[in-house]
Amino acid sequence: MEGLFFNVNNGFLEGIVRGYKAGILTQSHYASLTQCETLEDLKTQLSATDYGNFLANEASLTTTIISDRATQLLVDQFNFLRSNAVEPLSKFLDYITYSYMIDNVVLLITGTLHERDTHELLERCHPLGVFESMPALCVATNVEELYQSVLVETPLAPYFRNCLSAADLDDLNIEIIRSTIYKAYLEDFYEFVGTLGSPTSDVMRTILAFEADRRTINITINSFGTELTKEQRAKLFPAIGRLFPDGNNALAKADDIEQVRLVCENIPEYRSFFDNSPGDAQDLGDLGIAAQLEDRFFRTEVRLNKEAFLQQFQYGVFYSYVKLKEQEIRNLTWIAECIAQDARDRINDYIPIF
Repeated sequence: MEGLFFNVNNGFLEGIVRGYKAGILTQSHYASLTQCETLEDLKTQLSATDYGNFLANEASLTTTIISDRATQLLVDQFNFLRSNAVEPLSKFLDYITYSYMIDNVVLLITGTLHERDTHELLERCHPLGVFESMPALCVATNVEELYQSVLVETPLAPYFRNCLSAADLDDLNIEIIRSTIYKAYLEDFYEFVGTLGSPTSDVMRTILAFEADRRTINITINSFGTELTKEQRAKLFPAIGRLFPDGNNALAKADDIEQVRLVCENIPEYRSFFDNSPGDAQDLGDLGIAAQLEDRFFRTEVRLNKEAFLQQFQYGVFYSYVKLKEQEIRNLTWIAECIAQDARDRINDYIPIF
């Protein structure tokens, strides 16, 4: 039934985003990119893909420039989709931008706390998280003013109002602030996609549940050896996901990575996150395991977002395209960095998409 009316408002944009997806780099592209000797060679190879001449006006190439220009291409594509969308797709696309807004606002809060020039920080903000009234946040000279500006000027106001006060905005709490706001955002997004009905809700709730579980596991591991109490830790866990509620309760009490692994054993898809040969755990140490875990999270995220394209007549493809393209940009940045630093032994440590 959903297919009967979906194309009236959304068929054109779904066709566009599936066309964008066809331009994502494949394994054969990566094979060519990893053979490049210089960043100029990389530029030449990319010109034969959907990236085209996106670096044509750059006199000298750096890894940062490549990353920034690739990100700008994604932003331009996203803005085209957004400018042609109508409700409820337009609101869905707004939700996608909120996660980047959270990072940008937290960056401005950090700058204000350290008395940095917030106008300089604006240049470091992610372009997908930029909103019209963002420059108004730069007028704030102290944290109290910034908090009031966020409440008035940004779409994130409900998350801040319900979770934090101006007194909470200090340097010690900055990561706690980020996690608290992100928890509220994920729960709100999860509830919103539920109102869109199947198959959008089925596809998106699977992806958001994994995102919530990833954050829960990361918060748990990163809190080991810090002043964060187990009660505070539990408050940062999103109240959604496959680990919720029993897994969340167990992770709130965990004291080491081994206990985290035992909790994840209860979810069949999560068991492989901690798979190591017997000697690996001792060799890697906690930091090594955490880095390996992040890599496996990215691989799972790519798989879930690829699977979103297997269903038609749903909004999940818009979210998934942005996430797959972000992974592609991370891959390009990694390859470019390895070429620039002549670290060719690690150039193949990217995460393939197609």
